[in-house]
Amino acid sequence: MKISRRDVLKTASVTSGTIAAKSMFGLSQHPAQNQSQSLPAAFDKLKPLGDRVKPITAGELQGRLVQAQQLMTDAKPQFEALFVTPGTTLFYYTGIEWWPSERILALLVPRQGNPLFICPAFEEGRLREQLRNPIEIRVWQEDDNPYAIAAKWLGERGVRTGKIAVEETTRYVFYDGLRSAAASLDYISGDTVTVGCRAQKSEHELDLMRLACGATFEVYKATFASLREGMTQREVADMVVRGYERMGLSGEASVFFGPSSALPHGSREEQILREGIGVMIDDGTAVAGYQSDVTRVGVLGKPPAKLQRAFEIVRSAQDAALAAAIAGRECGSVDDAARKVITDAGFGPGYKYFPHRLGHGIGMDGHESPYLVRGNRTILKPGMTFSNEPGIYLVGEYGMRCEDDMVIAESGAAQLLTRGFQPSLEMPIA
Repeated sequence: MKISRRDVLKTASVTSGTIAAKSMFGLSQHPAQNQSQSLPAAFDKLKPLGDRVKPITAGELQGRLVQAQQLMTDAKPQFEALFVTPGTTLFYYTGIEWWPSERILALLVPRQGNPLFICPAFEEGRLREQLRNPIEIRVWQEDDNPYAIAAKWLGERGVRTGKIAVEETTRYVFYDGLRSAAASLDYISGDTVTVGCRAQKSEHELDLMRLACGATFEVYKATFASLREGMTQREVADMVVRGYERMGLSGEASVFFGPSSALPHGSREEQILREGIGVMIDDGTAVAGYQSDVTRVGVLGKPPAKLQRAFEIVRSAQDAALAAAIAGRECGSVDDAARKVITDAGFGPGYKYFPHRLGHGIGMDGHESPYLVRGNRTILKPGMTFSNEPGIYLVGEYGMRCEDDMVIAESGAAQLLTRGFQPSLEMPIA
């Protein structure tokens, strides 16, 4: 599993105003941290999504394995197999949520034929409980070499030379174990296969992402309506988390006030809410494993002129990015379009006041390939999904970032997965 910005921020939850409560893929609800505290009245309208959530089916999972095999066949040179260990990609192909440990559990997908699980013997029952499609399982005892079992299985299929695609988050010890057991094979990045499958979302996947974005909007709307002077970042973050719980979801919030928001991922110093300072709320939730990532900035009372101007510039940059995100163009060109708006407005050059890339891929991971960053020549394709999050940051003063999620269309400008850009600082959510 990838270690993301969100995971890192969790470790600073007490002092930074970031609170998290979610499973690995946002599939299970955790108890509210402060059940005894009531939420403000604005949260009363929040309800679970219920039967609006249609989970990914076993047939869709099987189709993903078939697509992976086709991509292995189409590659030049071809891949002989794909090697996947626990994390998001394993969940993507099998629907199995498995926390990584020092004991290897691995999925081997051959270019032709049926896949295999290598599993610790004492975990076989737990694995079989989660199987959504029939997959052969070969187990290893505590004193066995699991990599020798994998190498033997490859040999039975005549795979003794050629290339093995290794999923990008595979731990070195797992990669090295298989490489040592089957030394005649070449091991290279499997991004051609895994990113090739995951980057372009199906309509079903997009529907789940829209639901996640919609839930984030509802929780943010209730939160901004409940802000009061004297609140701490942590108190606001806690409201967001408990708002998601009201909807039967698990989610998180990075909350930064005023000068704290001038660092894109915030400061560890707690801040107190006062009238006229910016309130930045970032992050999101997951619906059936699919993520949202939304940032809004609001203000109690009348926004200061400098904050209002920064908001208008950042919103214009979002518009420019949406218009530039067209199938057939390079990922880097979208960053270029948004960055030009900000630098032309006097907040430049380069990364001086807009210090991060425009956006990241999003789907089952909050951050995933490809990325909207200067110089990235990856070609945009229909169904690719990204955050659109330009920003302006003046250290010691304020930070301004508006973030929405978007999908590359078959033709023309990208389409929002959120229901609309931020209308104003006084009304962060319409």
